[in-house]
Amino acid sequence: MSSPDEVGAPQSAQQAAEEAAQAAAAAEAAAAEARRRADELARAAAEQEQQRAQTETTQTEPTQTEPTVAGDLSEYAELVRSGYAFEGSVLEIGALVEADVPVPGAQVRIPLGMLNRHGLVAGATGTGKTKTLQVLAEQVAAQGVPVFAADIKGDLSGIAVPGTPNEKLTARCESIGQSWQPTASATEFFTLGGLGTGVPIRASIDSFGPLLLSKVLGLNATQESSLALVFHYARNKGHALVDLGDLRSVLTWLTGDGKPELKELGGLSASTAGVILRELIAFSDQGADVFFGRPEIDVADFLRTVPDGQDGSVRGTVSLLEVPSVQDKPALFSTFLLYLLSTLFETLPEVGDTDKPRLVFFFDEAHLLFKDASKDFLDQVTQTVRLIRSKGVGVVFVTQTPKDVPADVLAQLGSRIQHQLRAHTPDDAKALRSTVSTYPTSTYDLEEVLTQLAIGEAIVTVMNEKGAPTPVAWTRVRAPQGSMDPAPAAHVAAAVQASPLMARYGTPVDPPSASEAIDADRAAAAAQAEADARAEQASKEAERVAREADRIAREPGGRAPRTRRTTRSRRSEPGQSALDEASRVIAREIGKRIFGRRR
Repeated sequence: MSSPDEVGAPQSAQQAAEEAAQAAAAAEAAAAEARRRADELARAAAEQEQQRAQTETTQTEPTQTEPTVAGDLSEYAELVRSGYAFEGSVLEIGALVEADVPVPGAQVRIPLGMLNRHGLVAGATGTGKTKTLQVLAEQVAAQGVPVFAADIKGDLSGIAVPGTPNEKLTARCESIGQSWQPTASATEFFTLGGLGTGVPIRASIDSFGPLLLSKVLGLNATQESSLALVFHYARNKGHALVDLGDLRSVLTWLTGDGKPELKELGGLSASTAGVILRELIAFSDQGADVFFGRPEIDVADFLRTVPDGQDGSVRGTVSLLEVPSVQDKPALFSTFLLYLLSTLFETLPEVGDTDKPRLVFFFDEAHLLFKDASKDFLDQVTQTVRLIRSKGVGVVFVTQTPKDVPADVLAQLGSRIQHQLRAHTPDDAKALRSTVSTYPTSTYDLEEVLTQLAIGEAIVTVMNEKGAPTPVAWTRVRAPQGSMDPAPAAHVAAAVQASPLMARYGTPVDPPSASEAIDADRAAAAAQAEADARAEQASKEAERVAREADRIAREPGGRAPRTRRTTRSRRSEPGQSALDEASRVIAREIGKRIFGRRR
């Protein structure tokens, strides 16, 4: 019979063996899991590195065609990827979003050459429109194309300063496949007429013209036609209209001493002239005098580029118009922007379709441009936008809703970036439905999606290289590489003082113009009136002396009247000298007749 120790020993050994086998199996499973996890991490790292390399290649080599897609894509993501895989230079907008997750393999872009088909960036306040504008402007300038933009709120000045990285920014950029680097753009700061910090932009009243000026003054059709008549008169007379004072002088002249000159042109009613004069005075009281004058801006200065590295490449200059100093005068700055665009159209040569635009013009807060605009004004905007494409100029309107832009203008916009819209009121809901109706067919319920977009997200469709719309894409927009905060005031001031344009435009000049010509005409008219009055007085005096002489001659024993000696000062006056000479001649003749009869 075995002892208990002898019986328990085999059992303990067997149990230990089983436990060892289990531990070995667990270890082997853990090792397999570790190997699998390591393989997954290696593949993820390789995919991430491949995406980063592809993004860097796309940024440094604009002519890169399709990106290498990492991982599997959904059917719609593949449709977006292929729909936005353009040849040639592109602007990167962002990455497709699916189920609230960005898809780096499906990048959303705009062909650079399609920007002169114009575009629209829209969205409610605070949804990221201005940052999208900055993203586009930075990339346009980086590819050697100059940019002009109005800085409505002062936020865009950060484009001149490198951005500051942080964890949140880095995570966002990595999630959409953006290789972010802090980059400053070459920036020129401008201001209207010297109000604010920047190179002054001025225009003469002549070049501004009656149509745009009527918009600024809020004139009706009758008053606008009367103002055009005043401009026509000034041109015919060779009177230069440089500033508001010149226009006021011509108006005052035509309703006063110069009224006969205007009758041949159809006349100008005193009441209409009075309205225009009052509006001009009110406009001047708002500080508008500084906007009009000389030296007048040369729009060629908005087409400048600067060297970018040692490889001979160039970077477009960003011309930034500071507007906060005149933000309470929306009609003024919006009309001034249209004036600049119209001048570009008149001065630039035809270039047709090109690989990239000559200039991209951003109209921020575009609804201010069209608010309360006359039909003639809207017609001019529509025509300018339609025809300026052939001059190589692209126009991007940035506004709150597409309905802010007239239908005839909206129909000409090839690319659309629509940020979140709100539907808190019946008017908002109507605007939302109108916006949705303008998009191509897609799988999205856009009425729902457009109200759910996060800040920095947008619904995008652009015009591809063949002129067809791309698939509608819910997009997480890239981050600007310049600062998202306004540039420090000291930086802006230093950039303005260092600008070579300050020597040309910094000091206003006052050349001879209509005011001086009108003053000379008025002085000549006054001198002529005085001479006519004296001649009339002399004639009347001569007639009186003649009558007196005849009376004396008819009286018996009459004597010739004695003439009174005049002072040297009175003899020196032309009218009085003629009178005195006439009196002397008449007196001699009367004397001869009287004394001749007495003998």
